[in-house]
Amino acid sequence: MWPWKAAVTYDEDNLVGKAIILDVPDGDKTSAPTRPPEISGEPYLRVDPNLGSMSTRDEDNEIVPGTRITLTGSNFAPNTETEIWWKDAQGNEYRPREAGKYLFVTTDSEGAFKVDMTMPYQLMPPSAEKKAYEHVIEARQIFKVGRPKASDALRLTMARMVETIFMGMMATIFGIVMAIPVSFLAARNIMSGSKITMAIYFLTRTILNIIRSIEPLIWALIAVVWVGLGPFAGIVALTLHSIAALGKLYSEAIEGIDPGPIEAIEATGATKLQVILFGVIPQMISPFISFSIYRWDINVRMSTVIGLVGGGGIGFLLVQYIRLLDYRSAGIAVWFIAVTVAILDYTSAEIRNRML
Repeated sequence: MWPWKAAVTYDEDNLVGKAIILDVPDGDKTSAPTRPPEISGEPYLRVDPNLGSMSTRDEDNEIVPGTRITLTGSNFAPNTETEIWWKDAQGNEYRPREAGKYLFVTTDSEGAFKVDMTMPYQLMPPSAEKKAYEHVIEARQIFKVGRPKASDALRLTMARMVETIFMGMMATIFGIVMAIPVSFLAARNIMSGSKITMAIYFLTRTILNIIRSIEPLIWALIAVVWVGLGPFAGIVALTLHSIAALGKLYSEAIEGIDPGPIEAIEATGATKLQVILFGVIPQMISPFISFSIYRWDINVRMSTVIGLVGGGGIGFLLVQYIRLLDYRSAGIAVWFIAVTVAILDYTSAEIRNRML
Protein backbone atom coordinates (compact mmCIF):
# COMPACT_ATOMS: atom_id res chain seq x y z
CA MET A 1 0.00 0.00 0.00
CA TRP A 2 1.68 3.21 -1.15
CA PRO A 3 -0.57 6.07 -0.06
CA TRP A 4 1.67 9.09 -0.41
CA LYS A 5 -0.30 10.64 -3.25
CA ALA A 6 -2.86 11.44 -0.56
CA ALA A 7 -0.16 12.93 1.70
CA VAL A 8 0.37 16.07 -0.37
CA THR A 9 -2.03 18.45 -2.02
CA TYR A 10 -1.86 21.46 -4.29
CA ASP A 11 -3.86 24.58 -4.85
CA GLU A 12 -6.12 24.10 -7.84
CA ASP A 13 -7.11 26.20 -10.82
CA ASN A 14 -9.71 25.13 -13.34
CA LEU A 15 -11.28 25.78 -16.72
CA VAL A 16 -15.03 25.21 -16.95
CA GLY A 17 -17.33 25.22 -19.93
CA LYS A 18 -21.10 25.06 -19.40
CA ALA A 19 -24.10 24.14 -21.50
CA ILE A 20 -27.82 24.09 -20.65
CA ILE A 21 -30.11 21.22 -21.61
CA LEU A 22 -33.83 20.81 -20.95
CA ASP A 23 -35.40 17.60 -19.71
CA VAL A 24 -38.85 17.65 -21.29
CA PRO A 25 -41.64 15.10 -20.73
CA ASP A 26 -43.20 13.27 -23.67
CA GLY A 27 -45.57 15.48 -25.63
CA ASP A 28 -44.17 18.70 -24.18
CA LYS A 29 -43.69 21.36 -26.85
CA THR A 30 -41.18 23.49 -24.95
CA SER A 31 -38.73 25.13 -27.32
CA ALA A 32 -35.00 24.55 -27.06
CA PRO A 33 -33.06 27.09 -24.96
CA THR A 34 -30.97 29.71 -26.73
CA ARG A 35 -27.27 28.87 -26.83
CA PRO A 36 -24.90 31.53 -25.51
CA PRO A 37 -22.42 32.96 -28.04
CA GLU A 38 -18.90 31.60 -28.13
CA ILE A 39 -16.36 34.05 -26.67
CA SER A 40 -12.86 33.99 -28.09
CA GLY A 41 -10.34 32.48 -25.67
CA GLU A 42 -13.01 31.30 -23.21
CA PRO A 43 -13.88 27.60 -22.72
CA TYR A 44 -17.01 26.78 -24.69
CA LEU A 45 -19.27 23.73 -24.48
CA ARG A 46 -22.05 22.92 -26.92
CA VAL A 47 -24.65 20.17 -26.48
CA ASP A 48 -26.68 18.74 -29.37
CA PRO A 49 -29.59 18.42 -29.05
CA ASN A 50 -30.09 20.74 -26.12
CA LEU A 51 -33.41 19.27 -25.06
CA GLY A 52 -34.38 15.66 -24.49
CA SER A 53 -35.50 13.13 -21.91
CA MET A 54 -33.62 11.73 -18.93
CA SER A 55 -33.16 7.98 -18.57
CA THR A 56 -35.98 6.26 -16.67
CA ARG A 57 -36.96 2.83 -15.36
CA ASP A 58 -39.75 0.64 -16.68
CA GLU A 59 -42.17 -1.57 -14.75
CA ASP A 60 -39.50 -4.29 -14.51
CA ASN A 61 -37.08 -1.78 -12.97
CA GLU A 62 -34.91 -1.89 -16.07
CA ILE A 63 -33.18 1.27 -17.28
CA VAL A 64 -34.81 2.91 -20.30
CA PRO A 65 -32.05 5.00 -21.93
CA GLY A 66 -32.70 8.69 -22.36
CA THR A 67 -31.85 10.94 -25.25
CA ARG A 68 -28.44 10.47 -26.81
CA ILE A 69 -26.57 13.78 -26.89
CA THR A 70 -23.24 15.01 -28.24
CA LEU A 71 -20.92 17.32 -26.31
CA THR A 72 -18.52 19.49 -28.29
CA GLY A 73 -15.90 21.57 -26.51
CA SER A 74 -13.42 24.18 -27.67
CA ASN A 75 -10.91 26.67 -26.25
CA PHE A 76 -9.85 24.25 -23.49
CA ALA A 77 -6.27 23.42 -22.52
CA PRO A 78 -4.79 21.04 -25.13
CA ASN A 79 -4.04 17.38 -24.42
CA THR A 80 -5.66 17.53 -20.99
CA GLU A 81 -8.10 15.16 -19.31
CA THR A 82 -11.51 16.80 -18.96
CA GLU A 83 -14.21 15.65 -16.56
CA ILE A 84 -17.89 15.81 -17.46
CA TRP A 85 -20.25 16.87 -14.66
CA TRP A 86 -24.04 17.04 -14.51
CA LYS A 87 -26.00 19.48 -12.35
CA ASP A 88 -29.71 18.70 -12.05
CA ALA A 89 -32.61 21.07 -11.54
CA GLN A 90 -32.25 20.81 -7.74
CA GLY A 91 -28.58 21.85 -7.89
CA ASN A 92 -27.17 18.38 -7.15
CA GLU A 93 -23.86 17.69 -8.88
CA TYR A 94 -22.62 14.29 -9.99
CA ARG A 95 -20.50 12.70 -12.68
CA PRO A 96 -22.49 10.74 -15.29
CA ARG A 97 -21.32 7.27 -16.27
CA GLU A 98 -20.97 5.57 -19.62
CA ALA A 99 -20.48 1.78 -19.66
CA GLY A 100 -20.11 1.84 -15.87
CA LYS A 101 -17.23 4.34 -15.87
CA TYR A 102 -17.15 8.04 -15.08
CA LEU A 103 -17.32 10.05 -18.28
CA PHE A 104 -14.21 12.00 -19.23
CA VAL A 105 -12.48 12.97 -22.43
CA THR A 106 -9.00 14.17 -23.40
CA THR A 107 -8.73 17.30 -25.51
CA ASP A 108 -6.76 17.32 -28.73
CA SER A 109 -3.77 19.51 -29.56
CA GLU A 110 -6.10 22.47 -30.23
CA GLY A 111 -8.00 22.14 -26.95
CA ALA A 112 -11.14 20.71 -28.53
CA PHE A 113 -13.08 17.50 -27.93
CA LYS A 114 -16.24 15.70 -28.95
CA VAL A 115 -17.99 12.96 -26.99
CA ASP A 116 -21.38 11.24 -27.01
CA MET A 117 -23.37 10.36 -23.92
CA THR A 118 -26.85 9.36 -22.79
CA MET A 119 -28.85 11.68 -20.56
CA PRO A 120 -28.46 10.03 -17.13
CA TYR A 121 -31.10 8.50 -14.89
CA GLN A 122 -32.61 10.66 -12.19
CA LEU A 123 -35.13 9.49 -9.62
CA MET A 124 -38.01 11.96 -9.41
CA PRO A 125 -40.61 11.91 -6.62
CA PRO A 126 -44.14 10.92 -7.69
CA SER A 127 -45.38 14.36 -6.66
CA ALA A 128 -42.95 16.14 -9.01
CA GLU A 129 -44.66 18.35 -11.55
CA LYS A 130 -44.40 17.09 -15.13
CA LYS A 131 -42.75 19.99 -16.84
CA ALA A 132 -39.47 20.90 -18.49
CA TYR A 133 -36.53 20.98 -16.08
CA GLU A 134 -33.29 22.81 -16.77
CA HIS A 135 -30.06 20.88 -16.28
CA VAL A 136 -26.47 22.09 -16.63
CA ILE A 137 -23.62 20.11 -18.15
CA GLU A 138 -20.08 21.16 -17.28
CA ALA A 139 -16.73 20.20 -18.78
CA ARG A 140 -14.03 20.75 -16.14
CA GLN A 141 -10.27 20.81 -16.40
CA ILE A 142 -8.45 20.94 -13.06
CA PHE A 143 -4.81 22.04 -12.76
CA LYS A 144 -2.42 21.78 -9.84
CA VAL A 145 -0.68 25.08 -9.13
CA GLY A 146 1.92 26.21 -6.63
CA ARG A 147 4.08 24.13 -4.34
CA PRO A 148 2.98 20.86 -2.77
CA LYS A 149 1.71 21.09 0.80
CA ALA A 150 0.67 18.62 3.47
CA SER A 151 -2.83 17.31 2.98
CA ASP A 152 -5.47 17.35 5.69
CA ALA A 153 -5.06 13.57 6.03
CA LEU A 154 -1.30 13.90 6.64
CA ARG A 155 -1.66 16.73 9.17
CA LEU A 156 -4.42 14.91 11.03
CA THR A 157 -2.44 11.66 11.07
CA MET A 158 0.65 13.42 12.46
CA ALA A 159 -1.43 15.09 15.19
CA ARG A 160 -3.06 11.79 16.16
CA MET A 161 0.31 10.02 16.15
CA VAL A 162 1.69 12.57 18.62
CA GLU A 163 -1.47 12.11 20.69
CA THR A 164 -0.88 8.35 20.64
CA ILE A 165 2.72 8.71 21.84
CA PHE A 166 1.67 10.95 24.71
CA MET A 167 -1.19 8.61 25.60
CA GLY A 168 1.35 5.83 26.02
CA MET A 169 3.69 8.12 27.96
CA MET A 170 1.01 9.36 30.37
CA ALA A 171 -0.32 5.85 30.95
CA THR A 172 3.23 4.68 31.68
CA ILE A 173 3.92 7.51 34.12
CA PHE A 174 0.66 6.96 35.99
CA GLY A 175 1.27 3.22 35.95
CA ILE A 176 4.79 3.58 37.38
CA VAL A 177 3.66 5.91 40.18
CA MET A 178 0.91 3.51 41.25
CA ALA A 179 2.75 0.25 40.57
CA ILE A 180 5.80 1.00 42.74
CA PRO A 181 3.98 0.96 46.12
CA VAL A 182 1.78 -1.92 44.97
CA SER A 183 4.83 -3.97 43.99
CA PHE A 184 6.14 -3.97 47.56
CA LEU A 185 2.77 -5.27 48.77
CA ALA A 186 3.00 -8.04 46.15
CA ALA A 187 6.56 -9.13 47.08
CA ARG A 188 6.66 -12.21 49.34
CA ASN A 189 10.04 -11.43 50.89
CA ILE A 190 8.79 -7.99 51.98
CA MET A 191 5.36 -9.10 53.26
CA SER A 192 6.35 -12.36 54.99
CA GLY A 193 6.46 -10.91 58.49
CA SER A 194 2.99 -11.97 59.75
CA LYS A 195 -0.33 -13.53 58.75
CA ILE A 196 -1.85 -10.10 58.15
CA THR A 197 0.90 -9.01 55.78
CA MET A 198 0.73 -12.37 53.96
CA ALA A 199 -3.02 -11.93 53.55
CA ILE A 200 -2.34 -8.51 52.04
CA TYR A 201 0.24 -10.15 49.77
CA PHE A 202 -2.16 -12.79 48.45
CA LEU A 203 -4.96 -10.24 48.01
CA THR A 204 -2.68 -7.87 46.09
CA ARG A 205 -1.38 -10.68 43.88
CA THR A 206 -4.90 -11.84 43.12
CA ILE A 207 -6.07 -8.35 42.14
CA LEU A 208 -3.02 -7.82 39.92
CA ASN A 209 -3.57 -11.16 38.19
CA ILE A 210 -7.24 -10.38 37.54
CA ILE A 211 -6.49 -6.94 36.07
CA ARG A 212 -3.57 -8.27 34.04
CA SER A 213 -5.60 -11.16 32.62
CA ILE A 214 -8.06 -8.75 30.98
CA GLU A 215 -6.73 -7.35 27.71
CA PRO A 216 -6.27 -3.56 27.38
CA LEU A 217 -8.78 -3.65 24.52
CA ILE A 218 -11.48 -4.87 26.94
CA TRP A 219 -10.49 -2.24 29.49
CA ALA A 220 -10.77 0.35 26.73
CA LEU A 221 -14.33 -0.75 25.96
CA ILE A 222 -15.20 -0.43 29.65
CA ALA A 223 -13.49 2.98 29.88
CA VAL A 224 -15.32 4.26 26.79
CA VAL A 225 -18.64 3.38 28.43
CA TRP A 226 -17.47 4.93 31.68
CA VAL A 227 -15.87 8.22 30.54
CA GLY A 228 -16.88 8.43 26.86
CA LEU A 229 -14.95 8.36 23.60
CA GLY A 230 -11.54 9.97 23.38
CA PRO A 231 -7.94 9.69 24.55
CA PHE A 232 -8.88 9.86 28.25
CA ALA A 233 -10.60 6.48 27.93
CA GLY A 234 -7.46 5.09 26.32
CA ILE A 235 -5.23 6.46 29.08
CA VAL A 236 -7.49 4.94 31.77
CA ALA A 237 -7.40 1.53 30.07
CA LEU A 238 -3.63 1.54 29.57
CA THR A 239 -2.99 2.82 33.10
CA LEU A 240 -5.00 0.00 34.69
CA HIS A 241 -3.19 -2.66 32.70
CA SER A 242 0.19 -0.96 33.28
CA ILE A 243 -0.32 -0.97 37.06
CA ALA A 244 -0.98 -4.70 37.04
CA ALA A 245 1.80 -5.57 34.59
CA LEU A 246 4.46 -3.36 36.18
CA GLY A 247 3.34 -4.33 39.68
CA LYS A 248 3.97 -7.98 38.88
CA LEU A 249 7.32 -7.31 37.18
CA TYR A 250 8.52 -5.04 39.99
CA SER A 251 7.41 -7.47 42.70
CA GLU A 252 9.16 -10.42 41.07
CA ALA A 253 12.30 -8.32 40.73
CA ILE A 254 12.06 -7.45 44.43
CA GLU A 255 11.72 -11.12 45.30
CA GLY A 256 14.87 -11.87 43.33
CA ILE A 257 17.18 -9.34 44.99
CA ASP A 258 20.27 -10.29 46.98
CA PRO A 259 19.19 -10.88 50.63
CA GLY A 260 22.68 -10.12 51.96
CA PRO A 261 22.37 -6.31 52.15
CA ILE A 262 18.91 -6.66 53.68
CA GLU A 263 20.16 -8.97 56.42
CA ALA A 264 23.06 -6.62 57.14
CA ILE A 265 20.75 -3.62 57.48
CA GLU A 266 18.29 -5.58 59.65
CA ALA A 267 21.21 -6.56 61.93
CA THR A 268 21.73 -2.89 62.70
CA GLY A 269 18.19 -2.68 64.11
CA ALA A 270 16.76 -0.75 61.17
CA THR A 271 13.01 -0.45 60.76
CA LYS A 272 11.08 -2.07 57.88
CA LEU A 273 10.93 1.26 56.05
CA GLN A 274 14.68 1.78 56.44
CA VAL A 275 15.34 -1.73 55.12
CA ILE A 276 13.27 -0.97 52.02
CA LEU A 277 14.88 2.45 51.47
CA PHE A 278 18.51 1.37 51.90
CA GLY A 279 18.45 -2.37 51.16
CA VAL A 280 15.77 -2.94 48.53
CA ILE A 281 15.41 0.21 46.43
CA PRO A 282 19.14 0.59 45.54
CA GLN A 283 19.06 -2.93 44.07
CA MET A 284 15.84 -2.19 42.16
CA ILE A 285 16.79 0.97 40.25
CA SER A 286 18.15 -0.81 37.17
CA PRO A 287 15.27 -3.32 36.81
CA PHE A 288 12.72 -0.57 37.47
CA ILE A 289 14.15 1.61 34.69
CA SER A 290 14.34 -1.30 32.26
CA PHE A 291 10.78 -2.48 32.92
CA SER A 292 9.40 1.08 32.80
CA ILE A 293 10.95 1.92 29.42
CA TYR A 294 9.82 -1.41 28.02
CA ARG A 295 6.29 -0.76 29.28
CA TRP A 296 6.23 2.65 27.57
CA ASP A 297 7.12 0.93 24.31
CA ILE A 298 4.27 -1.55 24.85
CA ASN A 299 1.79 1.19 25.77
CA VAL A 300 2.49 3.18 22.61
CA ARG A 301 1.86 0.08 20.50
CA MET A 302 -1.26 -0.80 22.47
CA SER A 303 -2.62 2.75 22.22
CA THR A 304 -2.82 2.31 18.44
CA VAL A 305 -5.06 -0.70 18.98
CA ILE A 306 -7.39 0.60 21.67
CA GLY A 307 -8.18 3.55 19.42
CA LEU A 308 -10.10 1.08 17.26
CA VAL A 309 -12.77 0.88 19.97
CA GLY A 310 -12.92 4.62 20.60
CA GLY A 311 -9.94 5.07 22.90
CA GLY A 312 -8.53 8.00 20.94
CA GLY A 313 -5.21 8.33 19.17
CA ILE A 314 -4.31 7.23 15.69
CA GLY A 315 -6.22 3.97 15.99
CA PHE A 316 -9.50 5.86 16.23
CA LEU A 317 -8.56 7.85 13.13
CA LEU A 318 -7.55 4.68 11.27
CA VAL A 319 -10.88 2.96 11.84
CA GLN A 320 -12.72 6.09 10.66
CA TYR A 321 -10.74 6.10 7.41
CA ILE A 322 -11.50 2.40 6.89
CA ARG A 323 -15.22 2.90 7.51
CA LEU A 324 -15.23 5.74 4.98
CA LEU A 325 -13.36 3.50 2.49
CA ASP A 326 -10.61 6.13 2.36
CA TYR A 327 -7.83 3.58 2.00
CA ARG A 328 -5.16 6.06 0.89
CA SER A 329 -5.55 8.03 4.12
CA ALA A 330 -5.73 4.76 6.06
CA GLY A 331 -2.46 3.75 4.41
CA ILE A 332 -0.81 6.95 5.66
CA ALA A 333 -1.91 6.09 9.20
CA VAL A 334 -0.60 2.52 8.89
CA TRP A 335 2.80 3.75 7.68
CA PHE A 336 3.04 6.24 10.55
CA ILE A 337 2.20 3.49 13.05
CA ALA A 338 4.83 1.14 11.61
CA VAL A 339 7.58 3.78 11.46
CA THR A 340 6.80 5.18 14.92
CA VAL A 341 6.78 1.75 16.57
CA ALA A 342 10.10 0.88 14.92
CA ILE A 343 11.69 4.15 16.07
CA LEU A 344 10.38 3.76 19.63
CA ASP A 345 11.61 0.17 19.78
CA TYR A 346 15.11 1.26 18.75
CA THR A 347 15.03 4.29 21.07
CA SER A 348 13.88 2.33 24.12
CA ALA A 349 16.56 -0.31 23.49
CA GLU A 350 19.27 2.37 23.26
CA ILE A 351 18.06 4.07 26.44
CA ARG A 352 18.13 0.79 28.34
CA ASN A 353 21.63 0.00 27.08
CA ARG A 354 22.98 3.42 28.08
CA MET A 355 21.31 3.64 31.49
CA LEU A 356 21.81 0.09 32.71
